[in-house]
This record gives sequence, C-alpha cells and structure tokens, in this order.
Amino acid sequence: MKEISEHLRLPSPAPKPLGLAFDGGTLWMASRETHRLYAIDAASWTVRDEAQAPGGPFGMTVVGDELRVVIGHGEKDYDRYIYRFFPGHGFKNDRLECPDLTGSHLAFDGDELFLSQASYRKILTLDAQGNPTREIPLERVPLGMTIVDGRFYLLTSDEEFENMQFTVVDARGEAPQVETLASIPFDARGLTYDGSRFWTSHRDENQIVAFTAPA
Repeated sequence: MKEISEHLRLPSPAPKPLGLAFDGGTLWMASRETHRLYAIDAASWTVRDEAQAPGGPFGMTVVGDELRVVIGHGEKDYDRYIYRFFPGHGFKNDRLECPDLTGSHLAFDGDELFLSQASYRKILTLDAQGNPTREIPLERVPLGMTIVDGRFYLLTSDEEFENMQFTVVDARGEAPQVETLASIPFDARGLTYDGSRFWTSHRDENQIVAFTAPA
C-alpha cells in the first residue's frame, strides 16, 4: 500500500496538537497539553488568536460562524461534551452530552453534525439535542474525521492504535462503501481539509502535516 504524499510538515504552536478545523485561511488547532485553541494563519504560520477551553479539547469542526468542539471532563477527560465556540468571543456555557459520554472527532456537512466514537468504532449523526439519529459502523478505529463532497475521510487504526490508514467512507446509501486510500507512516491524530489538501497532527512530535492521497 502506498503512503500518503506529504506536502508540508510544520511546528505546532503548542504541544500535543490534536483537533483541527479549517475556516477560510485560518487553521484552528486544539492542544491537549495547554487546553487551548489556536487560530493559525495558514499562509504565514503565525498565531492570530488563542482561547482557553473549558476542559480537555479533542476534535472540532466549523459550523457556520462558530466551531463545535469535543471537550473532556473528569478523570483523564473521559466524560465528553460538545461545546460551541465563537471566534473572538469564546466558549458558550451551553453544551451537548456526547452519547454514552464518549466521542472524539466532529464533522459537519452543511446540514448535519457527525461524531466519531473510537471505542465503539462508529460514526453517529446527531440531531440538535445531541441525540443519535443514525449509526455508521466502521471496521477500524477512527482517529480523525472530515467531510469532503459528501464523503467521510478518516484516519483509522487497528485496536492497538497502530497501522494507521487514510480511508474514505461513502455513507450516502444504506450500505456504506469503504476504500483505503493510503497508509500513514506516523502516529496521526485529527483531520481537516483546506480545499486542496488534508491536514493532520503528528501529536507526539508536536508537528502539523499537510498531505494528499497518492496518485
């Protein structure tokens, strides 16, 4: 299997990068160590803004003029909730409880919000109250998720969180269609798309990587 094609590998502005989301020319990044969000100018690779999260941040996605962010509370941040974050204004106090208090990454297709659950190997469609309306089963553990042209692009691993792969899932029909696009030669977490390239984090090396699937 071919590996992903790396285009950029840049230093993270904070240790332990995880959640990523693109909003125009801004790359939002969540740090598991500082518990802060960082707005990075993707062209100059400088931090425009940063904000303290109300707990341990995981995945996030852009929804209109706000971000939705998975935040962990309790022992080892095991209890997960979805918060609303407004750039320039901060986090709102209202939150949605993740189903079974678990979930790591979010995606939004313009109409619906999706949450991935690594421990259960599935993607959930959520309604406005955070209740699941559909389950999409996965064969591998999801460690990053975004939506491009109606399809899910995922970082996946085996149950030992090893053997990373870049995968696409088309769940627009009743039976999801899965295709493995490439292997990933490092411990990647989080996934977003800027219109031409995908971005992930090499969490333990404190780096952010832009890549595409191999031709």
